[in-house]
Amino acid sequence: MKLPAILFLEPNRVWRTYPGGMILDQMAGIDNPKDSHFPEDWIGSTTRAVNKGREHLIEEGLSKVKIDDETMTLKSLCEKAPLAILGKQHFEKYGANTRFLLKFLDSAIRLHIQCHPTIPFAQKYLHSNSGKTEAYIILGFRDEVSEPYIFMGFQNPPDIKDFKRMIEEQDEKAILACFEKIPIKPGDVFIVPGGMPHAIGEGVFMIEVMEPTDFAVRIEFERGGYVLPEESRFMNRGIDFALSMFTYNPTSITSVKNNYFCEPRILKKQNQSLEYILIDAEKTPCFSVNRIEVKDRYVKESETFYIGIITKGSGTIRINQQSWPVKEGMKFFIPYQTGSVQFESEDSMEIITSFPPA
Repeated sequence: MKLPAILFLEPNRVWRTYPGGMILDQMAGIDNPKDSHFPEDWIGSTTRAVNKGREHLIEEGLSKVKIDDETMTLKSLCEKAPLAILGKQHFEKYGANTRFLLKFLDSAIRLHIQCHPTIPFAQKYLHSNSGKTEAYIILGFRDEVSEPYIFMGFQNPPDIKDFKRMIEEQDEKAILACFEKIPIKPGDVFIVPGGMPHAIGEGVFMIEVMEPTDFAVRIEFERGGYVLPEESRFMNRGIDFALSMFTYNPTSITSVKNNYFCEPRILKKQNQSLEYILIDAEKTPCFSVNRIEVKDRYVKESETFYIGIITKGSGTIRINQQSWPVKEGMKFFIPYQTGSVQFESEDSMEIITSFPPA
């Protein structure tokens, strides 16, 4: 098997408890695009999705790639050729997986108020070396959304005993009173660390980067007409387990913006093209994210594999003597062994690149 220098990634829609995905239908050229329970596209994923009632779908969430005439999961390809795909250092430290999870997320409704574990919590209670710190890169919103927002952190922290009552009684008014809406706009980038309560507002289209798990506790049981099974509310554990995952410190909107929103920093300039750091080890050790703005030509050198998403414009990718036309919405995986990649655009092209932990 000869490994290609670039792996283009097809849509990999994953079932979730909330509706959305109309924008993803449009991007895929599907007739009559509509919202459904497939609002996410998992990109370059070696992580299996966890969905109650769908346990028999053992490859749900795993990205597939085609090499010659053979189709396989990216996970199985990493297992067959780990040094070429991932590199020796990554494979020896983390095994045959990418060690991060990347998604398109297109929400038709506000998501459940939820929380994810920190790494220490996951190690202690979930037998995992990964928690679920996340990062969001906001791409846009639906036309009907006039004031896009997220909930993030407790602006009005509840007493734990009272919080337990709110959840048990599903007192939505009291739960939402713990939060204030945090305005967001296209281009915003921010980190949601483990332990922080949060929810994405309705009509948000974004890229999500996270640790490679599907861990979450949800304290609202019904959203969008779907009632969560009991096993899916608190990860098949009790409410006290869920409550212990949250950080209850007061977090003002100003504090959220100062501490968790990420300002781009220029990494390198080539001709008229620029590469920016969006997320690096200063924000999280779990993954990193850059943005490349191609206005003529940009040669990307990397010491590791990475996943790229064309988020604006169109252009060409050149590796050695081969070239491929690319446009907005396309996704690709650059293996470790590939080396330098040249991006070109006559007008302009924007690429979000995501990298594994060091």
